[in-house]
Amino acid sequence: MTRVTLQTIADHLGVSRMTVSNAFSRPDQLSSELRRRILAAADQLGYPGPHPTARALVRGSTGAVGVLSTDPFRFAFSDDVAARFIGAVAEEIEPTGLALTLLTAAEVSGVAPARDVAIDGAIVYSSDAASPAVGWLRRRRLPLVFVDQPPDSGIACVNIDDRGGARASARHLLEFGHRRIALITPAAPHPGPSSGPGVGADATVPIPFPASERLAGWMDELAPAGADVGFVFQQHPPDHGSPAIRRVLASSLRPTAALCYSDAIALLVVREASALGLRVPEDLSVVGFDNSPLMQHLEMPLTTVHQDIAGKGRVAAATLIDAIRAYRTEAPVPGRPPQLRLPAELVVRASTAPPAAA
Repeated sequence: MTRVTLQTIADHLGVSRMTVSNAFSRPDQLSSELRRRILAAADQLGYPGPHPTARALVRGSTGAVGVLSTDPFRFAFSDDVAARFIGAVAEEIEPTGLALTLLTAAEVSGVAPARDVAIDGAIVYSSDAASPAVGWLRRRRLPLVFVDQPPDSGIACVNIDDRGGARASARHLLEFGHRRIALITPAAPHPGPSSGPGVGADATVPIPFPASERLAGWMDELAPAGADVGFVFQQHPPDHGSPAIRRVLASSLRPTAALCYSDAIALLVVREASALGLRVPEDLSVVGFDNSPLMQHLEMPLTTVHQDIAGKGRVAAATLIDAIRAYRTEAPVPGRPPQLRLPAELVVRASTAPPAAA
C-alpha cells in the first residue's frame, strides 16, 4: 500500500503542501471550508495526521504535561487520595486539550521518563525530593509545580497547612485528657516496618515531607503538655498488617490514643486494635489525616484532618497551565513563583473519646 503523505493530499486537492500542513498545525491560516475539505480528503485517503514529534517541533509544544510521583504506579490508582488528586488534575487540564502523562521515577533499560518523555511541564507530587527523577525535571528547566513537597522559592508550590492541621488534632486529644499518645508516621524512603516507642523527635530516622510538617505540628502541642509520646515508623502506603503497630498496642504501657499520618494508616491501626480485642474509641482513640472520602463510610467514622484533595489538584493544574502559557510566550512573570498553602481543618467523628481512666 502506498504511503499517504501531506503531498499526496495536496496533489489530490490541487493545493500546496504547506496549505495541507496548515490544516493540521495552523488552522487559523485557512478558511473553515478549505480546512474541512482538506481534513475530509485526509480521512478518505487514510492519512492519520502529522507525526507527533514533527508536529511538536513545528508548534513548539508537545501537547502533554506530566505528573511525577516516586511512589509505585499502582499507588496512583489504588490510593484514594492520590487517585482523587490526579483525577482533579486531569479534569482541570481537559479543556486545554493537553494530555496527561504519568511519569515513573524508575529508570528501565536506560530510559528515564522524567528525562526522556516529551512534556511541556510537570507536577511533582508527593515525591522524594532527592530522587534523580526530580533532579532531571529541574535540569530540563520546564515549568514545574511542586505539590506536597518542601517549598522552593524558585518553583511554584501548592501545599496544605499540614502543621496547623496536625496541631489541631493533637490539641483535640489533649483536651480529651490523653497523655500517652503514639505518633505513627512514615520514614524516608518507605522503610520496612519498625517501631520506636520513646524515640525522641530528634531521632536520626529521616522523615519525608509532608510527614515532617505533621510531626512538627503534633509536637508543637504535645511537647509543652508533657505528653508521653511514642513513635512508630510505618511504611506508607501501608501493607495489610503491621507488626510494629501491633507491638505498640500490645505493650503494657500501650497508648490511649494514636495520631496517624494518613487515613490509610489510621484504618490499619483500627484493624490491629480490633485484632487485639481493643475497642475504638473506648480503649484507643484514633485520628487520621486527609479526610479520604472512603473513610467517611466506615462502621467507625474516623476523626481526621480534612484537606481539599480535589481542590489541591485543580489549583496545581491551573498553576501549571499558567506557567506553561508564560513559558511559551516568554512573557515576564512578576515576582517569585506562587507559594500556595491551602487550609486544613479537624473533623471530629466517633473514633475519639476521653481515655478510659479519665
